[in-house]
Amino acid sequence: MLSPYDWQESVSQRAQYIENRLKGGSPIVGLAIEEGTLLYTYRRHVRKIYEIYDRLMFSAIGQQADVEAMRVTAIDFAHQEGFARSESDVTIGRVVGFALSSPLKRAFGDVTTAPFVIHALFAEMADAPKNDLFMTLVYDGDFTAHRNYAVAAGTLDAEKRMAELLKAEYRADMPQAEALKLADKVWRVGADLDANGEPDPELLEGSHPEIGFLDRASNRERRFVLREGR
Repeated sequence: MLSPYDWQESVSQRAQYIENRLKGGSPIVGLAIEEGTLLYTYRRHVRKIYEIYDRLMFSAIGQQADVEAMRVTAIDFAHQEGFARSESDVTIGRVVGFALSSPLKRAFGDVTTAPFVIHALFAEMADAPKNDLFMTLVYDGDFTAHRNYAVAAGTLDAEKRMAELLKAEYRADMPQAEALKLADKVWRVGADLDANGEPDPELLEGSHPEIGFLDRASNRERRFVLREGR
């Protein structure tokens, strides 16, 4: 039987293991602008940005199997909520708080099972940028809500540098083209793992931008658009 000290030491080692695995992940930037809500990252072969439900999307850093498991769980919960309740009841808060946080907490605290290697960023589009909601969810099940913008990166230092740049340059009224330029600039700050002024070559090599956009002005039933940049 594990003593409290043994359990605490094991959990600490699990956290260190996961953080080391996440360190090389491609950062994610979320922005709320007048035209809509966007998520921006770089990827190689496998998609990184997904629609969850109408007005909801997500992206994540981590082990691909864990990212896929989270995507499927989120989609299933969202559609069950929409069918059993109403579309307006399907929110990022409910998806993250009810469907995803608890399984992550259980897996992380149970030292006999493998933890999730994941750091996710969710976005929900509302009627105006000030009401858009972003939520970050980490491997131990903790989640945080953000307004206007949010980031997810492989290290806490990288996230702090990204947030500082966004605080200085973000404007809700910027056109989409300008927002994408800012998102790329912020991504490069987060991809600068050694804080030496340049993105990590391993994150740039063979990769290209991926953009998920929820169109606020669209009359289509589906607002989500996925684009790739070069």
